[in-house]
Amino acid sequence: MVGVSCRLPSAQDPARFWQLLTGGMSAVSQVPPGRWNDDEAADSGETGWGAFLDEVDRFDSEFFGISPREARAMDPQQRLALELGWEVLEDAGILPAEVRGEDTGVFIGVTADDYGVLDRRRGPAAIAHHTLTGLNRSVIANRVSHFLGLRGPSLVVDTGQSSSLVAVHLACESLRRGESATALAGGVHLNLVRDSALAAARLGALSPDGRCFTFDERANGYVRGEGAGMVLLKPLARALADGDEITCVIEGSAVGNDGPGAGLTTPDPEGQGAVLAAACRRAGVDPAAVQYVELHGTGTRVGDPVEAAALGAVYGADRAADSPLLVGSAKTNVGHLEGAAGIVGLLKVVLSLRNGELPASLNFQRPNPRIRFDEWHLDVVSATRPWPYRDGRALAGVSSFGMGGTNCHLVVSATEPTDMGPGPADGARVAGGTVPWPLSGRTRDALRAQAARLASQLAENDRLDPVDVGFSLATTRTAFDHRAVVLAPDRPEALDALAALAEGEPAPGVVRGVADIEGRTVFVFPGQGSQWAGMGVQLMAESPVFAERLADCAAALAPHVDWSLPEVLRQAEGAPSLERVDVVQPASWAVMVSLAAVWQAHGVVPDAVLGHSQGEIAAACVAGALSLEDAARVVALRSQAIARRLSGAGGMLSVALPRAEAESRLGRWDGRVSIAAVNGPGSVVVSGELEALDELFEELAGADVRVRRIAVDYASHSAQVERVREELSAALEGIAPRRAEVPFFSTVTGEWLDTTGMDAGYWYRNLRQTVAFEPAVRALLGQGHRVFVEVSSHPVLTPAVHDAIDAADVRALAVGTLRRELGGMDRFLSALAEMYVRGVPVDWARPFAGTDARRVALPTYGFQRERYWLPEPAGVPDAVAAVTGHAADLEPEPEPERAEPGTSWTRPDLARLVRTETAVVLGFASAERVNPRGPSRSWASTRR
Repeated sequence: MVGVSCRLPSAQDPARFWQLLTGGMSAVSQVPPGRWNDDEAADSGETGWGAFLDEVDRFDSEFFGISPREARAMDPQQRLALELGWEVLEDAGILPAEVRGEDTGVFIGVTADDYGVLDRRRGPAAIAHHTLTGLNRSVIANRVSHFLGLRGPSLVVDTGQSSSLVAVHLACESLRRGESATALAGGVHLNLVRDSALAAARLGALSPDGRCFTFDERANGYVRGEGAGMVLLKPLARALADGDEITCVIEGSAVGNDGPGAGLTTPDPEGQGAVLAAACRRAGVDPAAVQYVELHGTGTRVGDPVEAAALGAVYGADRAADSPLLVGSAKTNVGHLEGAAGIVGLLKVVLSLRNGELPASLNFQRPNPRIRFDEWHLDVVSATRPWPYRDGRALAGVSSFGMGGTNCHLVVSATEPTDMGPGPADGARVAGGTVPWPLSGRTRDALRAQAARLASQLAENDRLDPVDVGFSLATTRTAFDHRAVVLAPDRPEALDALAALAEGEPAPGVVRGVADIEGRTVFVFPGQGSQWAGMGVQLMAESPVFAERLADCAAALAPHVDWSLPEVLRQAEGAPSLERVDVVQPASWAVMVSLAAVWQAHGVVPDAVLGHSQGEIAAACVAGALSLEDAARVVALRSQAIARRLSGAGGMLSVALPRAEAESRLGRWDGRVSIAAVNGPGSVVVSGELEALDELFEELAGADVRVRRIAVDYASHSAQVERVREELSAALEGIAPRRAEVPFFSTVTGEWLDTTGMDAGYWYRNLRQTVAFEPAVRALLGQGHRVFVEVSSHPVLTPAVHDAIDAADVRALAVGTLRRELGGMDRFLSALAEMYVRGVPVDWARPFAGTDARRVALPTYGFQRERYWLPEPAGVPDAVAAVTGHAADLEPEPEPERAEPGTSWTRPDLARLVRTETAVVLGFASAERVNPRGPSRSWASTRR
């Protein structure tokens, strides 16, 4: 067993159920107002007590992609099963997408269909499109399989009160046969009408006191409860191989029937004993070694003595007098959940094994005189106590018996839990010290709820280490559309950020957004201008990936330069300055290539590369078109030729004009200046002779045109470059370009390039011709590329990409990597977060590599529930449909205002019409509630 989930009276999850158990609390109360109708409530008798769930009428239909109209028609038992199916995977730390398409079975015990009774009271006229699937009990399991995409067996089990434990047994058998690879098993039960309670009372099964006096002298029947529970099961070998946290092992199980007993509903000690013995036999367990049995324990006059006799015959026969079998029943806490009773007992045992304690069985004061406790070596756990391990091992049994005599028993084992002690806080830290916590939700409110739930858990448990929390969020939680990343160096700052996120307020260290970007990713490599003293130094210390790739680049450059790359980046004494073109270009190339490796290590991989001027050398290297050695040769030898032949003879200006207008202003200096680069729709670079550039600068400034001198002393992409043509051809002879592994869009040719032609001639043209950057970005946007990552130590092209995106009027994203004076992993993680929150797949586990981070329990998804219930038919009392007393909400939601299309309608008008009509069909109160992108199932394929 690797995961559990539950929804029980006064216990919305396993943690609260454990608090209920160890606190010695009972969830039993009088029937809440509105649960029965007024006439029924006036004469409640034994049916006036129970353990009830709150708000069974509420459901997060949007999360499960179910329309309001269908949600109202669905048995709330289906809704509970859906929620618990999701939560049990989260509790196990398994991404639901990982089991999608697997042979995962779903086995759910169900006996009741009270919602169907309510629906049938509305009459034949109320039968609608979703009635059949909404009320059919088999669909309870099928809903879970359908939503999660599971292809294993999917069935509902009804063996009466033993249904849910029999479901677990069948799941185990399916796993043992290899029919299922993984299995979800459990049960669900709701008490929505008094009829079923009245039937149990007329049978004599219910306690007039509204209590279960299990094995007590006062035993006089049970009190009904409701709720649901689910467990996730794997074959032991697979769970070990997958590194799952194993709560317990189901050693063996058995199912049988009482057969020809005293009566159909009269329990038989021989029939029960045979099942107990068979389970122990299949488990290979000596019954005398079992320390505890969770009883069926209904507290009935007949049932308790019979169950005790069967236990005595099997478990007490060879047991030492000083080692009695400990017994108890969760029915004393939450009542008898009938079809879901067995899973509740199993959950109690599971939580006891997790925590190493046995909680008290309530209402036990005077032993039932019809039970021979001493002879049968039985002892009711009347006060919470440590689990009585034997040689560090726990063995327990769980029983559940059906009204018609179908009995089930499981034998489970676990090792004694150990205190794992402090986590990574005492060991390795996340590089840079900033810990990323990725959170998400289907909706904005769900995201805020997740932040609030996590903050609450952290406030309750000060031992949770931020590194463990971040790792667990990164590896065990699905990424939904509404996203945020908390970036904090320590627990207090993380809590402050969570609080702000929960309130919907901005805060330092919080990056948030909506995953609305769908398209391919482009790595963009700039030319000069992104460099700064100290670039890459912090990452050398913080990122092994960056440091290793930079070392490779340094080795590739070494044959061609007389300086050390690390010393240049550190600005060590005696190292040449980055102001030298033959230093800055190779250094920038090495940093860009190494940054690309960091992006790729974190799951961001390019679908295309794009380079600006010398940035094409890094782009070619990252794309695989040039080997590292050839790329180093090109950048080193070409920059040296520039330094020798071009430095001091020219310069460049950045001009805020469209290309055509800029060209029209260059006529006076024809042949002396030219357009070097087209960076954006309204931005060019002009290159040429210094005197001509000075004159052009004065003219443009006088005309209020924004113009800026670029800090270079040469005129690349101008006629001056022709001086180095022969030298470059000779220096780069012999390089061996290859077919790129990543498509390469050339800013030289303005199209996709066959990179096998990237010879010396190409690298001359790359230096001589105008850089067609803006046309390249425009072309890539037109072909569906939507994510542009500037791979550099400071973003110099990102503004130009933004301009191109705005001009194209498309939804796209442009993100830089590092920034001046912000050159560490904390800045990189911020850039990574910007990508993630907009929908780019990211590997958030990577920042935790080498930290010894471990998985810890996290809050499960915070469902954003709304009320969905059967509309009130004429003549039916309000309370029949209210259940939880929301009489004011009974009227069906009004339909959105509809309109007929006109001949002059625009595309947005038609879109609104479609949304309105869809809202009417699906039952939404307004068209705004309809997602124009369609029902979201993004979790099924979402990567981090």
